[in-house]
Amino acid sequence: MPALPHSATPTAPAVPPSLALPVIETAFPRQLHPYWPRLQVNTRTWLLEKRLMPADKVAEYADGLCYTDLMAGYYLGAPDAVLQAIADYSAWFFVWDDRHDRDIVHGRPAAWRRLRLALHTALEAPRAHLHHHDPLVAGFADSVLRLFSFLPQTWNARFARHFHAVIEAYDREFRNRTEGIVPGVEEYLALRRLTFAHWIWTDLLEPSAGCELPDAVRKNPAYRRAALLSQEFAAWYNDLCSLPKEIAGDEVHNLGISLIVHRGMTLEEAVEELRRRIGECVTEFVVAEREALRFADGLEDGTVRGKELAVAVRSCVTNMRNWFSSVYWFHHESGRYRVDSWDDRSTPPYVDNETAGEK
Repeated sequence: MPALPHSATPTAPAVPPSLALPVIETAFPRQLHPYWPRLQVNTRTWLLEKRLMPADKVAEYADGLCYTDLMAGYYLGAPDAVLQAIADYSAWFFVWDDRHDRDIVHGRPAAWRRLRLALHTALEAPRAHLHHHDPLVAGFADSVLRLFSFLPQTWNARFARHFHAVIEAYDREFRNRTEGIVPGVEEYLALRRLTFAHWIWTDLLEPSAGCELPDAVRKNPAYRRAALLSQEFAAWYNDLCSLPKEIAGDEVHNLGISLIVHRGMTLEEAVEELRRRIGECVTEFVVAEREALRFADGLEDGTVRGKELAVAVRSCVTNMRNWFSSVYWFHHESGRYRVDSWDDRSTPPYVDNETAGEK
């Protein structure tokens, strides 16, 4: 992969053979939104202003975690303000994921329950929670309120409905980990679609394209198939890359772990099965992408609205393709997955391990 002129790294990172996907490196060229340099600076500042990470953690780790790179490689063509709101929300999501993990590790069910309920409430009334005492709730309210400013209320309601389901899926993960329950493979796959927030990231393609898609378009099998495959690839590739980190941290939610526990596979067999499924996602997406683009062509019926919808669908499908390369390189650039370099393989160095969830 040629180095990007404004990339956080001067050259493409080395990818371990067990994680390498030559098809992504050759057939899914990587791009970054031209706003990326400002995006990185502004999200770093936002994390500080909202007190979502301690200042020393932001200074040492924020840029190296590459959260803004991930979003800047996905939502190409988005207006700068839209991309900034998405990037801040994405950074918040990672911090929330870390809080969830630390509440489990340190046995804080009451703190998690308070947070879960506060997030549900803030999702319905974000403006009323901008000054919540928990920075995680206040930061969430801020990012959601900004996301809600781009498209009509119908889009906002759908986003809220999808994220309520994500919060509840995180609660199921909390209970599973607390009780040591490894979900079966099919149960895990269904849960993963929620905890990875498949439909949230897909929803955000629409403000990036500047157009809310009607149900008949979003639920068209060609469009929905391409969207699902792009998200499944991301979730399963994340599972492949984070497997060592999650085994070290006594996680129970990883497709590899479910395959080992419920299908009797060895670690090596589980890794190979993960790679097989990931490869199928890529192959099937190429077919689904063609069908989705044909569907977009068919929306052009000579009307202004038909043209608008066709342009928006093409934008969304193109960015589904961008998700593959963005996810792939993120996992090899971000310090989030460099578990072998941590002093304690079960404790990420970028988390506020002592005080998270206690305020």
